[in-house]
Amino acid sequence: MSALALAMRRLSTMHSRRVWIVIGIMLALTSVVVPILNGVVPAGSALHFPDYLVPVLGKFMCFAMVALALDLVWGYAGILSLGHGLFFALGGYAMGMYLMRSIRGEGVYRSDLPDFMVFLDWKALPWYWHGFQVFWFAVAMAIVVPGLVAFLFGYFAFRSRVRGVYLSIVTQALTFAAMLLFFQNATGFGGNNGLTDYKRILGYSLHQPSTRLTLYVVSVLALFVMYMGCRFIVTSRMGRVVTAIRDAELKVRFCGYETNHYKLFVWTLSAMLCGVAGALYVPQVGIINPSEMQPSNSIEMAIWVALGGRGSLFGGILGAWVINGAKSWLTAALPSAWLYVLGVLFVGMTLFAPDGLIGLGAVLRARFGKRRS
Repeated sequence: MSALALAMRRLSTMHSRRVWIVIGIMLALTSVVVPILNGVVPAGSALHFPDYLVPVLGKFMCFAMVALALDLVWGYAGILSLGHGLFFALGGYAMGMYLMRSIRGEGVYRSDLPDFMVFLDWKALPWYWHGFQVFWFAVAMAIVVPGLVAFLFGYFAFRSRVRGVYLSIVTQALTFAAMLLFFQNATGFGGNNGLTDYKRILGYSLHQPSTRLTLYVVSVLALFVMYMGCRFIVTSRMGRVVTAIRDAELKVRFCGYETNHYKLFVWTLSAMLCGVAGALYVPQVGIINPSEMQPSNSIEMAIWVALGGRGSLFGGILGAWVINGAKSWLTAALPSAWLYVLGVLFVGMTLFAPDGLIGLGAVLRARFGKRRS
């Protein structure tokens, strides 16, 4: 069998032809149509996509990456993390450090040190800031640092047989402790103000619409690649073992599999994906501070996955888009109503559509089918 035939056979096991067509249409709309409407269609046209919405969509794509990463570890491995905001923020801080180093000498104080260090009377750059003047080093750290933190945490947690709600609480405590640490000015990450006042990335101004559009397209492509990679994993033999661990870990261990290794791999990979999302999020939003690590953010990430449909990958993406789209609109139209709407959505979906938005169609077909019959 040729390599092309093997690839086509592998793709057919990942999705049906109809689903592939839907994915292709969505990819074309987000990565081709939106840039054309923004960069080619004149600003006065009714079809023009405004510049201010480009980074908003880019932010949604980054949130979708986080939801995808969380669904991989929660939906398939059964590990509910309430601390993925930490990995997301670590990736963001790595990129923020590069963006701060790239404008040395151009800040308010005209110093080679970041402005907050000059304000706090720092005399020299801390050792852990060295190397971040290089873009690819910062990208590598945005992936390696969250992965390393997750690996060390997961190694001791899984080895100690911590699971279920106890593991969720420990992950929440981890991100809360990190948030308190980063709030300290002595830590060297800007304290409660964080890192901001970015000007350029790879020599291109972050205030130019073309740069923002490029970052958006990169975010879309990164989300697509992540989805393909996660889908490849969950449909592989290793993915079936991981799913079996979620359903009956003791039986899988009795069959001779070292379940801790599988869980640690998926857990670490999920954290690294969050780091990439954070690195793409920061230049589009323009700031990173410890509030990104607060436990409520990690809980909201879990709500994205639960509302969209756990254990489907695309459900997490859909949940992130729907919730953040509604949040952006409602916080402007009805600021005081957003949390109530979110609560009603979450409780309603849990009671009437436990499979989330991705399974809502099946629920409606089943109920209306019974009425007709």
